Amino acid sequence: MLSYQHIYHAGNLADVQKHSVLAVALDYLTRKDKPMVYLETHAGRGLYQLDAVEAVRTGEAQAGIGRVARAEWFDATHPLMRVLAAVRLSHGDAAYPGSPLVAGHLLRPGDTMHLAELHPQEHAALEQAMAGFPARVYKRDGFEMAQSLLPPEPRRGMMLIDPSYEVKSDYDRIPAVIAQLHRKWNVGVIALWYPVLTDGRHKPMLTALERLDLPRVLRHEVLFPPAREGHRMVGSGMFLINAPFGLTEETARLSALFSQL
Repeated sequence: MLSYQHIYHAGNLADVQKHSVLAVALDYLTRKDKPMVYLETHAGRGLYQLDAVEAVRTGEAQAGIGRVARAEWFDATHPLMRVLAAVRLSHGDAAYPGSPLVAGHLLRPGDTMHLAELHPQEHAALEQAMAGFPARVYKRDGFEMAQSLLPPEPRRGMMLIDPSYEVKSDYDRIPAVIAQLHRKWNVGVIALWYPVLTDGRHKPMLTALERLDLPRVLRHEVLFPPAREGHRMVGSGMFLINAPFGLTEETARLSALFSQL
C-alpha cells in the first residue's frame, strides 16, 4: 500500500516503545567486536520534523515523545536519547529519528544496512536522510528484499519488520513470512512491530507466530489511551526472535512506565 505516510504518527507512544526496544537491542549487539548487518523491510522516510503540519494536526508526537521527555522516562545515557540528541543537533529541535536513523547512529564503521521503502516520496526522503551512513536503500517490496538477502553477510545482525498494516492481509501473511526468514537466517534477531487494536485483529497473527516454536521469543505489549476519539489503536507490541540479552529488563521498565499513563 503506497498511501501510508508515518509523519502523521511519528514520535507517538508506539514509536516510543518500538524505538526504545530497537535502540537497546542494537546497543547490546554492537558491544561485541564483530561486524553486524541491519535490515528493515518498511523503512519510511527515516527523518521526521514534529513541527510539520501533518504531525501537529494529529497531536500524536506531543502525546508521545513530547510527554515522555517532559516526564523524563529516559536519562541522557539511554541509547534512544543519545540518538535523539545527535539527530536534533544536526536537524533541529523538532527533528525525530525513524528506525533507520536510530540504527544508523548506533551501528559502527564496518556494519552494514539494507533498507526497503516502496512509497516514492518516502523512498526519496529516506535516501536523503541516510546519506553518509553505510546504508543501501531499495525501492522494492521489503519482504522480497529480505528473502533475496538472507542469509546476509555478515551473519550477525537484526531485522525490523514494521509494516503499516493498512492491508488487512498482512496479518495473515506475516507468520509464514517470518517462518521463511527464520529458516534462512536462524541466528538473526528478527523483530516484528504490530499495533494493539480494539478489534483484536492482531491476536490470530500472534497465535500463529507462537505456534512456530521459535527460539528465544520475547513478546512485549504496552497499552495507552487512543490518540483521539474512535481511534482503534490502544497499544503497541514487539515480537522478537533470538531476542538479545538485556531486553527483558528494558521491556519490564517500559511496562511499568506505560502502566502509569
